[in-house]
Amino acid sequence: MSRSDSILPPPATDPRAPGFVRFDPPLSLALVVSDVQPEPHEDDAGLIAALREHGVHVHARIWSDPAVDWAAHDALLVRSTWDYFERYTEFLQWYQRLDALRCPIANPLPLLVWNSDKRYLLELAAQGVAIIPTVHARGAELDAALAPLQGEVVVKPSVSGGAWNTVRGRIGEAAFAQALAGLPRALDYLIQPFVPQVVDDGEWSLLFFGGVYSHAVLKKPARDDYRVQTYFGGSAVPTEPPAHVAAAAQRALDAVAALGHRDHAYVRVDGVVVDGEFRIMELEFIEPFLHLAAHPPAARLFAAQLAQRWSALREPQASEATPA
Repeated sequence: MSRSDSILPPPATDPRAPGFVRFDPPLSLALVVSDVQPEPHEDDAGLIAALREHGVHVHARIWSDPAVDWAAHDALLVRSTWDYFERYTEFLQWYQRLDALRCPIANPLPLLVWNSDKRYLLELAAQGVAIIPTVHARGAELDAALAPLQGEVVVKPSVSGGAWNTVRGRIGEAAFAQALAGLPRALDYLIQPFVPQVVDDGEWSLLFFGGVYSHAVLKKPARDDYRVQTYFGGSAVPTEPPAHVAAAAQRALDAVAALGHRDHAYVRVDGVVVDGEFRIMELEFIEPFLHLAAHPPAARLFAAQLAQRWSALREPQASEATPA
């Protein structure tokens, strides 16, 4: 797979290699977490260890904690803010605070704001990216938007995660109508056809760091479910994607660049193959589970590109290691 239009050259991941960035004095990194995951997730353990080799000291900080002095850290890395969609207004206000403080943050704030509302899928489609067919409806207009549709659909908030307030059902069935009645009407929703290939064949997740493809997993739901998240019983198996899947993921990232977001430290591209075509389900730039334990070299790649990204913060203090 070719790398995307990345600002940074390939980073050195070996501490003995020329070009390896090590901070002295250490760089203080706020690893942004949440009330639901207040400590770094175990999947990030390899990343934290790799960052330590670069002289980066990691401190877990809850995004919604008013006592945190964000300016006391050299940089921020958003990782497990897994309640942001339930506190969206507060989350956007936190973004504004960081912007005012000029805190270096990965990913860049404009990209995080853009990615926080899944209506970005419609912008990708306008760029020619194949997505799951998607209809946007405000909560008050949800019934009217569903009325002309047929078959089995999935309804989810445009700002959501982890299948929060997500309903699957068949148009016209009483159980589906009852489930819809329980959805908060103050939210915006996306309506998509249910894609049986998620259950039959699985959902792909491709991971990129600094524009460089790293690894992929194939996720499948538990029996009698359609949600692939592990806390719903889903599984994720490291698997190399077919060439056409990899190429389609790259085209989606190229479209993001065309929309003005060329720089990203990390992203997970989620999608499913339908009739031989890879269709984007989501692009996760905010707080994706990165499946680092499934591919240990990814942690070193990610840490190296982060160190290189932030090396300008300490020039000339940031040094390049020489071979032993």
